[in-house]
Amino acid sequence: MWNLLKKTLLPAEEQALPGRSQPILGHHLHAVHGQPIQPPFPAHLQQAIFGMGCFWGAERKFWQQAGVFTTAVGYAGGFTPNPFYEEVCSGLTGHAEVVLVIFDPALISYQQLLKLFWESHDPTQGMRQGNDIGTQYRSVIYCHDQWQVEQTVSSREQFQQLLNQHDYSTITTEIRLAPTFYYAESEHQQYLAKNPAGYCGLGGLGICLDKIN
Repeated sequence: MWNLLKKTLLPAEEQALPGRSQPILGHHLHAVHGQPIQPPFPAHLQQAIFGMGCFWGAERKFWQQAGVFTTAVGYAGGFTPNPFYEEVCSGLTGHAEVVLVIFDPALISYQQLLKLFWESHDPTQGMRQGNDIGTQYRSVIYCHDQWQVEQTVSSREQFQQLLNQHDYSTITTEIRLAPTFYYAESEHQQYLAKNPAGYCGLGGLGICLDKIN
């Protein structure tokens, strides 16, 4: 029971693993469409960062959307620089598993990405997502500017109203300005494209956010 409890407690900065100064991912192209997953990106594109449990299935949700230029999985929200996957799973980095989404706002809006986010997982579960238990599986949205923060908070309020109508709990999604995004190892990038029968525990609540401001 204590080990399970520890997995759901974020470490203090002084408890976090030291990590490393060098990135763990070299130059890498997207396994599905061949676009770069690291900057520089074309100037007209925008960024968003979402965490909704295991990042394998979450990334696939976003790369399938028309208007998304590229995606990458990584770690953010904690203390340890350039962590390894095993370090993140230890619960001693403070990071969440997240997806970096690079998108063309002329083709898909940030609000449409938010709609996909809320509908594709259970944002009420705290430090878990389904059977995946741990701080790295928490629901997060890391925003790249104050406009994104405002849009995200507004969408959360709209979705919470729908959850209340169906007797679901309070949304626990962490929303804040984006911290540093650390790319995950190459084997985790576009994992479900490389391993079509791989694990995906992603699942929503069956509630549709029909209209989002």
